[in-house]
Amino acid sequence: MIRNVCLGKVLIDGDSGLNILFANTLKEIGLCAMDLNPTQTPFFSIVLGDQADIHFIVADFDTAYHGILGRPALAKFMAVPHYVYIIMKMPTPNRVITILGNVQIAYDCERENLQIATTLDLSVRMEEVLTTSKKVAPEELEISTKKPVMEAIKAKP
Repeated sequence: MIRNVCLGKVLIDGDSGLNILFANTLKEIGLCAMDLNPTQTPFFSIVLGDQADIHFIVADFDTAYHGILGRPALAKFMAVPHYVYIIMKMPTPNRVITILGNVQIAYDCERENLQIATTLDLSVRMEEVLTTSKKVAPEELEISTKKPVMEAIKAKP
């Protein structure tokens, strides 16, 4: 929950060296980049010990997720994800909590990400074709109005 908005589509990626929030997520919670300020305010009573500072990179590209928690957050929270069961456990000062993922949401996010990737790939290819066509001389792009030689020969009786 951020600003009373439930962000239920967070990818837990132990291979990522970054924690990321996406620009669209900021819009969903009613913030823009100008509202952001670096802070020294730590999280208290979440992890063992006194405090933990979690830093996020804001990325402005389309994705199905609200954000990505990578190694830095997992290490700070001392969280242990189990990707097959879509579950994560982390200690708190009083007990170990279990966070359950939702298989249907995970599947939908992956499907949406594949669609976004396919669309982006097509956009890149279209841009390459447009760039290449600008390098071709205009006379080479004209459609010939002359009949091909073979047709001209066949047309005579």
